[in-house]
Amino acid sequence: MLAEPILEVDRLSVRLGRTEVLRDVSFTVGPGELLSLLGPNGSGKTTLLRTIAGFETATSGTVRLGGRDVAGVPVHRRSIGLLVQDPVLFPHRTVLENIAYAPLLQRRPEPEVRELAGRLAELLSLAALLDRVPGELSGGQQQRVALARALAARPQLVLLDEPFASIDPEIRADLYAEFRAALRASGTAAIHVTHDREEGLFLGDRTALLFGGRLDPPGRPEAVFARPRSRRAARFLGYNLLPGPDGPFAVLPEDLRFDAPREGGVPATVRASGPSGRGYLAILSTDRGVRVALRSATPLLPGTEGGLTWETALELPPDDAADAPAEPKNREAVGTP
Repeated sequence: MLAEPILEVDRLSVRLGRTEVLRDVSFTVGPGELLSLLGPNGSGKTTLLRTIAGFETATSGTVRLGGRDVAGVPVHRRSIGLLVQDPVLFPHRTVLENIAYAPLLQRRPEPEVRELAGRLAELLSLAALLDRVPGELSGGQQQRVALARALAARPQLVLLDEPFASIDPEIRADLYAEFRAALRASGTAAIHVTHDREEGLFLGDRTALLFGGRLDPPGRPEAVFARPRSRRAARFLGYNLLPGPDGPFAVLPEDLRFDAPREGGVPATVRASGPSGRGYLAILSTDRGVRVALRSATPLLPGTEGGLTWETALELPPDDAADAPAEPKNREAVGTP
């Protein structure tokens, strides 16, 4: 028998002023599950979290937490932890006092609180920092404290609103690993929102894409990436969109090949090229004026003319198609030159 969801969002719509920010959004989060919601800036991600937390009021639809409709339930009684981009800690309290704050308010025994704080500190690499105050910590360390403090309250759900956006790239990987480990160890369900597709695909047990207030159905990250459900989803996930006789099709930058001089394929010209990791990234324009990104092992000279070819592509549904993922097609089936 499947466990009941911790969170159920059913046909949720939110209007702020005259703007409909969220429209008919539905999804669930299971016990201990981490759901990543991906979307560009302005897509409604933060509004969705604020509505679940109780800071915004839904125009229609329901939010159920632990099977209970939370409409009208105040923020502080929803058993939800919230982490934002800039951690909000008590500046004059130590790391230990920040972590212990909520469980002490809950009147839990002090030995139990100390044991819990110590366990969370170990999970989040804070054990050597318990006597410091937030001003003595780096941004990454402060986010670790913020998560430890949220988990110490034993919420049913934690909401993560772009918590790594202001963190230096070289330490993000450690934070990803530690956040996942801490959430797993506590068994706490979580929703993580980000505009960084790599981060969202890496962290989530399931992933969903949000565009213009509408949510694509969640799925396993590898499936969401391999079968985008719309043209805008394919663009957001890093695919190139090339014109075909029945509408655009999608090809990943690493799956394209550029031959100069041209030997068939789509006519294209190199506009710019530069190093990108171990290989090179080139920007080309086709004879139809479409800009294309291509990854290659060697640099391409700007101004070079040639032809783009590929082995497989994805035939994309229209953006308004319901529940229709992309279909893999070979080059001949797509029908381009």
